[in-house]
Amino acid sequence: MDMTPASLGTSAVATLAPPQGDPGPARRGPMWRHLSPWLPAFVAVAGVAAVLGRYGVALPDMAVFAGYLTLAVALPGVLLVRVCYRGALTLVEELALGLVLGYVLEVLAYIAARAAGVPLLVVVWPIATYALFLAVPRLRRHWRTPPRRDVPAWWSWALALTVVYLAAWSAFTFFRSNPLTWPDMGTAHFEMPYHLALVGELKHHMPPTVPLVAGEPLLYHWFVYAHFAASSWITGLEPVVLLFRLGPVPMLVAFAVLVGVIGRRVTGSYVGALLSIAGSVFVAIPSLHPNANGLLLWTGVQHTPFTGPTQTFGAVLFAPVVLLLLDLFEQGRLGRGRWLLMAVFLVGVMGAKATYLPLLIAGLLAAAAVTLVARRRISWPVPAVLGMAAACFCYAQVVLFGGAKQGMAVEPLALMSRTWADLTPGDGPATRGALAGITLVFLACWLVTWAGAFGLLSRPRVLLQPAVALLLGMSAAGFGGILLLGHPHLGQGYFLQAVYPYLAVLAAYGLVVVTRRERTPRWALGCAVAGGLLVAYLIRVLCGVELPLAPGRPESALYLPYVALLGVAGVAAAAALLARRVARAWACVIVLVASAGMPSAWQARAQLLVSRVPGGEAQEVSHPSPDQVPQGTLAAGRWLRDHSLPDDLVATNAHCRWEYPDVCDSRHFWLSALSERRMLVEGWAYTARNHDQAGPGLLPEHVPFWDGELFRLNEQVFTKPTAEALRLLRDGYGVRWLIAERPIPEAAARLGALATARFRAGDYAIYELRPR
Repeated sequence: MDMTPASLGTSAVATLAPPQGDPGPARRGPMWRHLSPWLPAFVAVAGVAAVLGRYGVALPDMAVFAGYLTLAVALPGVLLVRVCYRGALTLVEELALGLVLGYVLEVLAYIAARAAGVPLLVVVWPIATYALFLAVPRLRRHWRTPPRRDVPAWWSWALALTVVYLAAWSAFTFFRSNPLTWPDMGTAHFEMPYHLALVGELKHHMPPTVPLVAGEPLLYHWFVYAHFAASSWITGLEPVVLLFRLGPVPMLVAFAVLVGVIGRRVTGSYVGALLSIAGSVFVAIPSLHPNANGLLLWTGVQHTPFTGPTQTFGAVLFAPVVLLLLDLFEQGRLGRGRWLLMAVFLVGVMGAKATYLPLLIAGLLAAAAVTLVARRRISWPVPAVLGMAAACFCYAQVVLFGGAKQGMAVEPLALMSRTWADLTPGDGPATRGALAGITLVFLACWLVTWAGAFGLLSRPRVLLQPAVALLLGMSAAGFGGILLLGHPHLGQGYFLQAVYPYLAVLAAYGLVVVTRRERTPRWALGCAVAGGLLVAYLIRVLCGVELPLAPGRPESALYLPYVALLGVAGVAAAAALLARRVARAWACVIVLVASAGMPSAWQARAQLLVSRVPGGEAQEVSHPSPDQVPQGTLAAGRWLRDHSLPDDLVATNAHCRWEYPDVCDSRHFWLSALSERRMLVEGWAYTARNHDQAGPGLLPEHVPFWDGELFRLNEQVFTKPTAEALRLLRDGYGVRWLIAERPIPEAAARLGALATARFRAGDYAIYELRPR
């Protein structure tokens, strides 16, 4: 079957169809037989479209975005994958890998195009790719579909249902509470305008700076914002639609597919692949409390796909690196094309989420150590990849991040200390005993969540496989990061979140190994799953420990549910050792313990949501109420965007989040986000300099602005304006525009006499400073 540009243009629909070769005339049957393999794809696309349409995305916008994603990102990426990656991939896997490669190449092309001052030059890379593959005879064959193996029909449906679930879960956890229309948009998650402001900055400037405080360098993972900026230029869609709705969805789909590829390669089965995806998507620690679910985070993959786009982008760019390493371990070498892909993806990860690089380095060191023990030598490719990863990590730390810590510091057990304070009624710090106790609780929960990995112990030689050592090394580094580092907003959690999928692969592999070795009957495994669910349910009911602990209740009550769970696991393990067939009994114990973790957590979550008990929500964050949102914010931001130049500097009196009237939380980002303009001073909470100012016990968002003289001048303009203050802003700092939020009437009248009033909408007034 030829794959011309037109036929590949439909690949957005075909992404989830099972790979089929041309069946030939002799095997052709009724039309339904030809259409049935594509039904999973249509179900997935229809489900995603229905969810997006329900939450404010117009059908023409979906069509434009799908066309852009297919023709400007995925298709040229697929063509390059066919040249560079000569492995056996299904159509789904090839499209996912091509999409991710397209992401990286688009970002790199956009950086050059934006720096040259012509952002639409980003389209040169897909056009050049098409021209190259049409003009060069040796490359033309890559337009044709290579031979593919068939995949089980149930696998196609499993992927389709995963996509539908991800769309529905996105709607439940994000879309419904983050609308696209004002003033409801003003109640969105407080970090969304920050991400939107960075998209606006990357849309108009290269290199980027922090648009919220003039002159501050952007020492952050910003490649995902370059992708959104390029998407906006090419499609003409509003950045807010791309960020709040369209952009992260294909990233999640591609990530799920690539995790499935990795899971299949490691476990050797599609069942293991499905368990890997499920473990990544549904990951949750045991829920043993009647009114709360989990100690910290609910899920891994889609916990922050929209509110944390850097993590989402980094995860999908990192998965191909792991896939290429699996190729290296299996074949002992990489061809030139795969080395090129490795370099491209590592550069992408470097700017998307450098958190993954130290994890990768740890995993490579573990793989090298295992190889040295097993084979008494290390082949050169592993040190080569290690050197590439180390070089990217150093470049990111020195150049992209300028050595900034962004609030991250060595602070052992900071997460545990914070959790103890949240779960207990006392005001004092946790004692050493309490800290040790809550740490053991976390360790026990993690052991239960990924209990399937213990199945690998039934075949110890599996642990000497370089692929397993790689995943174990990365996982150990993830646990080390969350245990040894501290961050004001628990940013150390991203280290563990980054390895969730690879812990899921290890757990899936362990379950496959231990159940297949003894051919454990399905009925026995089903009973073990039911037993795990029942144990967790009984512990919730019988122990009845609600969180946080009520005043007067002993702190030891916090440990009761976990002691009970470990006690049941210990009894089950002892019974397994006395069984006639120890290995088969051990398999059932592992399944029982694992089922008391992730599956029971979701069963508890469903129960909490149905009963509407506090603690059932996936993300409980502060949102302003609609009456706290100023009127006219969107209109003022859009007017300023339409009537000013990208390099114009704006001064404003808006610095504090609307929902905290009694304290200034400096995470106010809406004006820069909606106007796509740089502010003299808006919200400074997330700047590197502000993080350096914060100390123990003082959150960055509560730290006063570091330049008191500038801040007083800025505020004077909006409270007691004078001609001299306006002159200093204009001549000394380059300010051209003023945007007043809820202006003081007397000050507004005075400003109208000193500057030119240009626009008024609701609670906002915009003034243009007069030239000299």
